[in-house]
Amino acid sequence: MPVVELDALRKAIGPRRRLIGLDVGTRTIGVAISDDGLAIASPVETIRRGKFAADANHLARLVAERDAAGFVVGLPVNMDGSEGPRCQSVRQFARNLLGRLDLPLAFWDERLSTAAVTRALIEADVSRRRRSEVVDKMAASYILQGALDFLDRGKANDEDRGPDDPSRS
Repeated sequence: MPVVELDALRKAIGPRRRLIGLDVGTRTIGVAISDDGLAIASPVETIRRGKFAADANHLARLVAERDAAGFVVGLPVNMDGSEGPRCQSVRQFARNLLGRLDLPLAFWDERLSTAAVTRALIEADVSRRRRSEVVDKMAASYILQGALDFLDRGKANDEDRGPDDPSRS
C-alpha cells in the first residue's frame, strides 16, 4: 500500500480501527497506539533499533496484537519547512516498512515533538534517567495525537457541510 495523505487515512483504514504512531530515530523507534475511535493516542514502547528485518517483524507483531490498520510516522522536517537527511532516512524506513506490511501510512510533521515532550517531563519532575527511557514512546504518542486531532477536525468539517457540498471529502 502506498503512502497516503493524512486526510485520506481514515478512509483507508476503515471504521473502528487503530493506528500506530512511530517516532523513528537513528537508535530507537518510539511506538504509540490510538484507540479504535481515533481519538486518543497512548505510548506503547520504545524499540531499540537493530537490523531492519527485526524491527519490521517487531512492528508486524504489534500490528497483529493491537489490531492496527495503519501507521502515522513522524517526519522530522527542518524548522524552515525543508527536508534534510533525517527526513530522507525516515522516508526510506517507511518505504521499506511498506514493502513488508501492506498497510496505509501517512506522515505527520513532528517538528519539536521530542523537545515538547522533554519539556513536559522536566516540568513533571521526571528524572533524567526515566526521561531517557520514555521520551521516544511519548514523542510517538505526541505525534500520533497531533495527527488524530487533525483527523478529528477534518471529520467535524465534513459533518458541517451538506451532503451535496462539492468540497466534502
